[in-house]
Amino acid sequence: MFLTKFLRAAVLALAAAATVAPSLTLAQPASEPAPAEAVAPAAAPGVASTEVVENPYGLAALWAQGDWVAKGTLVIMIIMSMGSWYIIFTKLYEQHKLLQAAERASRSFWTAGSVKAGAAALEQGSAFRYIAEQGLTASEHHEGTLVEQIDLHTWVTMSIQRAVDNINSRLQDGLAFLATVGSTAPFVGLFGTVWGIYHALTAIGISGQASIDKVAGPVGEALIMTAIGLAVAVPAVMGYNWLIRRNKSAMEKVRAFSSDLHNVLIAGKR
Repeated sequence: MFLTKFLRAAVLALAAAATVAPSLTLAQPASEPAPAEAVAPAAAPGVASTEVVENPYGLAALWAQGDWVAKGTLVIMIIMSMGSWYIIFTKLYEQHKLLQAAERASRSFWTAGSVKAGAAALEQGSAFRYIAEQGLTASEHHEGTLVEQIDLHTWVTMSIQRAVDNINSRLQDGLAFLATVGSTAPFVGLFGTVWGIYHALTAIGISGQASIDKVAGPVGEALIMTAIGLAVAVPAVMGYNWLIRRNKSAMEKVRAFSSDLHNVLIAGKR
């Protein structure tokens, strides 16, 4: 009886051991570390990866990939633009000084006791002092020279008019450059456009296919040249028209001053 119970317990123990051993054998490989190649980092959900791509069709690419014709055209338009802006700001400053001198002349010159005292009261180097000095010189040094054959009225008029013409010529300096830039810059940009289209057609002919990657660069170069040409021409034209209008207003004040000075000089001689 006891032996029977003992044998039954042994059989149950062996059966239990046989059941647990395979499960341990199968589970053992799972505890080993996975190979490095099999482990791949998973991207965080909801986070988009950003990659910075340099623009291959911008100004930097145009300068880096363009030939000497494209670079030369670009340099010419840059020089034209810099010259235009320099002239615009310089002439605006000169006109501002002239208009301020006109206001000071209207306050100080005509309240002086004589033309000589009024000229001395004006700012050194101003246009109005230059006109007053030229008128004084013409009225004081008319006798005893070859020009005495010309009557005093005509001689003073000619001297003052020369001074006014010199001031007008000084104000006109640089405006011809603005007019030239305004009329030629679009065509310089158009030349760059034609050159870029020529490169696009060349790229198509070499590759044998009109794919976008073959023509995007040259066509982008052409469009950039057109835009730069317009950007150079428009400020030059607008600046030219604006300066011409301001010159007209300034010269009206100069001519009014010279006319009054002429009358004062002739009346004083009489």
